[in-house]
Amino acid sequence: MVATVDEALLARIEAASLNASAPPQQRWLDGWLVRTSPGKAQRARSINPVAVGRMPLAQKLALASMDFREAGLPMLIRLTPFSQPPGLDAMLAALGWRRDSPTHVLVRTAKFEALTAKDLSAGCIWQQMDNTEFTAAIGALRGSPADQQRAHAERLAASPVVYRGFAIRQRGDGGVLCCGQFAREGKLVGLYDIHTAASSRRTGLAQMLCERLLLSAAAEGAETAYLQVDTANAAALAVYRRLYFEAGYDYHYRHAPLPD
Repeated sequence: MVATVDEALLARIEAASLNASAPPQQRWLDGWLVRTSPGKAQRARSINPVAVGRMPLAQKLALASMDFREAGLPMLIRLTPFSQPPGLDAMLAALGWRRDSPTHVLVRTAKFEALTAKDLSAGCIWQQMDNTEFTAAIGALRGSPADQQRAHAERLAASPVVYRGFAIRQRGDGGVLCCGQFAREGKLVGLYDIHTAASSRRTGLAQMLCERLLLSAAAEGAETAYLQVDTANAAALAVYRRLYFEAGYDYHYRHAPLPD
């Protein structure tokens, strides 16, 4: 995907996404934001190298590895176009750090006024959820273990950016068909944890949910939206293209080499 969005806006979006994904378990290490949340989200259990720092790379890697060992987590580094120093990705590759597939950050700058909240079918209801309800719902849809659900709830509760979670539910038994949440920072809003139950995919529910999330955020003052999506998730990419999201930038993770 080719980016056409202003680079300054992309840098603001990266900063907003870091704020929105901040877990309680994070600390600074010479320009690195080291995160060790035990939850599912890799962005909350990895290193974000946001400034150059002064230590040699080997020293910083050794110090950070102690944090990850103590947390019982594998060591990950998240690399974006804004990572510092610019050659860090190549340095890690030379040290044997394995790269995984990239994630797209998509941006929507189109006017929110063009959106409409389509009516749900008679068998569905729209419901706002608190953090505990939402993390239980998304955890059940994903099949996440209890410890990851607890970590997710802890991160949302401590987030410096307020999250608002919603679901489209089955009328009657209350089963969650589709859910998602948004985190607004000023005029920027990020969509997070968009997930549809397997039995309800390809029914248009995901698009309806996103439209309603965007409209709710617009009512609070949001004008530009962003989200993160796996490059291999063709179904989700098709939904977001219909909502006029366009390419922003990609990021990927490097995994520490396995010990000999």
